[in-house]
Amino acid sequence: MSVIPHLINGELVTENGRAVDVFNPSTGQAIHKLPLASQATIQKAIDAAKAAFPAWRNTPPAKRAQVMFRFKQLLEQNEARISQLISEEHGKTLEDAAGELKRGIENVEFACAAPEILKGEYSRNVGPNIDAWSDFQPLGIVAGITPFNFPAMVPLWMYPLAIVCGNCFILKPSERDPSSTLLIAQLLLEAGLPKGVMSVVHGDKTAVDALIEAPEVKALSFVGSTPIAEYIYAEGTKRGKRVQALGGAKNHAVLMPDADLDNAVSALMGAAYGSCGERCMAISVAVCVGDQVADALVAKLVPQIKALKIGAGTSCGLDMGPLVTGQARDKVSGYVDDGVAAGATLVVDGRGFSVAGHEEGFFLGGCLFDHVTPEMRIYKEEIFGPVLCIVRVNSLEEAMQLINDHEYGNGTCIFTRDGEAARLFCDEIEVGMVGVNVPLPVPVAYHSFGGWKRSLFGDLHAYGPDGVRFYTRRKAITQRWPQRASHEASQFAFPSL
Repeated sequence: MSVIPHLINGELVTENGRAVDVFNPSTGQAIHKLPLASQATIQKAIDAAKAAFPAWRNTPPAKRAQVMFRFKQLLEQNEARISQLISEEHGKTLEDAAGELKRGIENVEFACAAPEILKGEYSRNVGPNIDAWSDFQPLGIVAGITPFNFPAMVPLWMYPLAIVCGNCFILKPSERDPSSTLLIAQLLLEAGLPKGVMSVVHGDKTAVDALIEAPEVKALSFVGSTPIAEYIYAEGTKRGKRVQALGGAKNHAVLMPDADLDNAVSALMGAAYGSCGERCMAISVAVCVGDQVADALVAKLVPQIKALKIGAGTSCGLDMGPLVTGQARDKVSGYVDDGVAAGATLVVDGRGFSVAGHEEGFFLGGCLFDHVTPEMRIYKEEIFGPVLCIVRVNSLEEAMQLINDHEYGNGTCIFTRDGEAARLFCDEIEVGMVGVNVPLPVPVAYHSFGGWKRSLFGDLHAYGPDGVRFYTRRKAITQRWPQRASHEASQFAFPSL
């Protein structure tokens, strides 16, 4: 069984000590050993970043961007290899893995615009012979802690932008599927990134706490569950760090009576069951305005859910692979048990699903609940699996109140042909990312990603313009060069025009 190393100061590093197994979820077999970083290992990465920062900070943005141009090309050339690693360790289909990588590359493309996005503002003659401008300067050493469900895309939300802004970056990826993340970081070094500017350290809470506690680390980016996001935000800000912590979600799709139901069903199938539901933007609740819409939706969904093509993620032409771990599969099955016990109608039951030749894999079929109510645990909590719940309401206002009352506010969407209803929904819904006839409204790289309420801790969203603000500090400079021939008396009043 191979050992997956850390990447520190441009070198692959292994260490003796605590380690965990990395599994292929399609077979249920352990395929790699992953060492868990000690505090000493984290400190090595910090020391390497500290040594590399002065030169990298002073590297012209155009030269930093050239590294990103080469990095983008290498990512595209290695798409098949990266997608294979993602599928082997996460379980998602090869097509889904390739799509994830493409969305990550969009953020590299945005980072290539470093000379433009880092331009400051300039004002001449704000006072007599006085000019003023703003400068966007890097924070120093920053860190990212990323989840298992997007081992390529989510890290690419963070470090390309942080690095072109002049920072050094330490990445702690998920210990469940680290190989693709490590390969991508190696490609960045191949693109010409100096040693020490980026390191990858594997670990668990020990590594996370070491990054939180290290005074050299000035900012933390996190994507994962709400309890951990809240913990990192509280502990990081308590130590004076800038923190951007994205948490959980419970995303609703509202179906109006005038919705194009066939298109809505196609959209819901991908949004609810794509990547086995292991997405923070997955649609897990369909809110139907009226029983007629709900009955028609169920009738159209059932045959498509039963026809889902499920198998080993590395096979081609599939709709869904396994869940990432046996524990994840059992947890989702437990939610289904709980929904049945609470009185919801289990229309399609995916429990006990297996794939011939992969009986030990972590598989679960698509599940569909009807007549779900807001008091039920399957409605309130993030299931993170292939389970779609149908809630029936009588009006758009009731649907919106349901969504606004929920503790999460990550993503939502509405299916309708009515522009007035869509505009009301967009204006009044208390959710950070909204789609109109778009089931997964994930912003493109030159916008920013983030939810509201308990889906985000911190003031700035991920990537895009907010990412630039997060990874830089604004410095305002006011400069005066008095004319030699003149002499002004001292002024004791507060200066003004």
